[in-house]
Amino acid sequence: MATIFSIYLLFTLYYITFSTFYSTVSGIFCEEISEGIAIKRVEKRSHLHFYFHVVISGKKPSAVKIAGPPNSSAYGFGATMMMDDALTEGPEISSKLVGRAQGMYALAAQEDASLLMVMNLAFIEGTYNGSSISVVGRNPVFDDVREMPIVGGSGVFRFGRGYALAHTIWFDYNTGDATVEYNVYVAHY
Repeated sequence: MATIFSIYLLFTLYYITFSTFYSTVSGIFCEEISEGIAIKRVEKRSHLHFYFHVVISGKKPSAVKIAGPPNSSAYGFGATMMMDDALTEGPEISSKLVGRAQGMYALAAQEDASLLMVMNLAFIEGTYNGSSISVVGRNPVFDDVREMPIVGGSGVFRFGRGYALAHTIWFDYNTGDATVEYNVYVAHY
């Protein structure tokens, strides 16, 4: 009887010791991380203004069709494009390059020209060099101003959230080429 009791007592002590040890280590690990982030995080808000250039025509397009139905509607429903479009400081494509819009868009509406945009705005200039903003949302291209949500970011824009306003300033109906003015408002840490 004493042996069974001794084994039970040892098992109980072993269980209490190691379960406390492991849960304490896990709890401390999580607390240290969250305290460290809370101390260093100061929310900032940034406004970025740039121009987005879609080039579908010519020898070196910045957007190419990668998928689509054999018979499309009047609005091209289902057509999907991959893009690596220039972001510039001014409205001319020859103005200073500040980044690239990289991702894809698809014609996602059957009754109008609305795109599903999935893109990263990757910056190469100034304090934003190496940082990006992730945008995922609906872009009804023929509306004067379109709003799309910012769902994340990296680098300077880590934990990014906010919205991007797009306004087309030039569009060529024959080629599909366009210049779009972007005002991006992002909160980040």
